[in-house]
Amino acid sequence: MELLNQISTFMQQGRAPKVQELVTQALEQGIAPRQILQNGLLDGMDIIGEKFKNNQIFVPEVLIAARAMNSALEILRPRLAEAGVAEQGTIIIGTVKGDLHDIGKNLVKMMMEGKGLKVVDLGVNVSAGQFTDAAVQHKAQVIACSALLTTTMGEMKSVVELVQQKELPIKVMVGGAPVTQAFCDTIGADCYTADAASAADAALGFCM
Repeated sequence: MELLNQISTFMQQGRAPKVQELVTQALEQGIAPRQILQNGLLDGMDIIGEKFKNNQIFVPEVLIAARAMNSALEILRPRLAEAGVAEQGTIIIGTVKGDLHDIGKNLVKMMMEGKGLKVVDLGVNVSAGQFTDAAVQHKAQVIACSALLTTTMGEMKSVVELVQQKELPIKVMVGGAPVTQAFCDTIGADCYTADAASAADAALGFCM
């Protein structure tokens, strides 16, 4: 449908006012909120994710597209709730205890939201206990831990151990500049990805 293609295109360009205008127009024309979400916004973010993975666009372009999507979701969320459309799953995300870096985490959060996931962002300097408490409270399927300092990576192991100790049916994802697949395997985490778009794909897979 042409209108949904336009929503996707303008969102990829980060043109938030135009996206809001077209989403409102689509609702007025009787297009289902779920269809606007899936075929307009989420399809557009999928394209952004692929381009980002392939180094065709960079962080600033992703951020402006994500902001445009979030501005449209402000209009769409109440209508989705009325229609009984639930999010695909719930992710708890945060930067681990002792680490105050959040640019990478914020990018991953936006990519995950672009997949239709509900993301609860705990911010920075988050302890293992805060991660697991939030996961239980929000009935999350995934905990996603970020670290930029090698000195704070050990806290990721604490998160994995606490999830196992509490026998929570939750997957633990890890990421950040110093994190590797080998480190992920060593601490027993469920998933490591090298970029934000892949992290969003993996998180969605765990929620299906």
